[in-house]
Amino acid sequence: MAWIYLSLAIVFEIIFALGASASHGFTKLKVSVITVVGVVGGIYFISLALKTLDVGVGYPIWTGVGAVGTVIFGALIFKEKITPAKVVCFVAIIGGVVGLKSLAGA
Repeated sequence: MAWIYLSLAIVFEIIFALGASASHGFTKLKVSVITVVGVVGGIYFISLALKTLDVGVGYPIWTGVGAVGTVIFGALIFKEKITPAKVVCFVAIIGGVVGLKSLAGA
């Protein structure tokens, strides 16, 4: 169940990050509310995930996958550029996430 909670935390993290950008400094009410829901949901679900996952595994996966997802959706929604350097960084983050997940049971 912890991995489901972690997955939900990642989704809410991405919603938070994209909403923070789209709210233009919390000047757009509807997007600001979505942003707050994203941050509260993210913290809620990561706290549930960390009841059974080691913080040294769960937190880096949450932030790493959330960062990659934010960049991907930022490119799709806001037309932000994905450069070759960003792709290299994604690969490094994903490699780290895979490594941490494989060590989670160790």
